Amino acid sequence: MKKTGFAGDDNITLLAKGVHLKGEIRVEGTVRIDGRLDGEIQTKGQVIIGEDGLVQGTIVAGTIISSGRIKATVTATEQIQLMKTATMIGEIHTPVLTMEAGAKIQGTTDMGVTAWPDDLPKLPGSVRDLAAHRAKPVVVLEKDSHR
Repeated sequence: MKKTGFAGDDNITLLAKGVHLKGEIRVEGTVRIDGRLDGEIQTKGQVIIGEDGLVQGTIVAGTIISSGRIKATVTATEQIQLMKTATMIGEIHTPVLTMEAGAKIQGTTDMGVTAWPDDLPKLPGSVRDLAAHRAKPVVVLEKDSHR
């Protein structure tokens, strides 16, 4: 069987351009939205929103890749990728968020950080202490006036 450019599985759900669905999509594989969904998507696989796609509601998935418009609460267990034509309004919950230049986002982002360590991480051994390289004061010697 021919492999697709999606997640490599054969379970793909497609909401085509021009189709408007109100309701829920719950599947195990990949969901591609090129139309409009007012409701909820839930999958362990990928959700791909094309440039003409619009989702309003809730998305829960492993990975979300968007070139379209999302106005939703979005949760991805693996990552979210916003391509340059994407617009995202709402809440984002994911460990990894990547955005291309031109992507737009408004809302809150939660990447699971609850605190930072008191000690900063140590730099590799080949990197020297920056304080040792700070500019030293410059001493100006008197100019020779016999010129």
